[in-house]
Amino acid sequence: MVALPSPIPEPMVDLIAARFRLLGEPMRVRAIDALRQLEEASVGELAEELGTSQQNVSRHLGALSAGGVLSRRKEGNRVLYSIADEHFLAMCEHVCASIERENEQLGEVLAGLGG
Repeated sequence: MVALPSPIPEPMVDLIAARFRLLGEPMRVRAIDALRQLEEASVGELAEELGTSQQNVSRHLGALSAGGVLSRRKEGNRVLYSIADEHFLAMCEHVCASIERENEQLGEVLAGLGG
């Protein structure tokens, strides 16, 4: 892992914020999770898996692809998407671990109040 300089240079701040914005849409998180399981899928397959329209999925996959998170390849007339940046999955796992810690701490506080 690369250590961040302190202070973080402004161009790097912008890049970090852009990366986090990619996670700002729940459908994108769901699409990434689905691709984690499926490994590779078309827009139609993901739309069916996620229970939403192809237009909705396509818009989010485009943003994730433009952000370098997903890769895409053509197979005949289909475009298949897969996860291109495994570090992005690790970032999601860190966020999940942080949420779990917060929930445990909140549970401990609430248990203490009920005593």
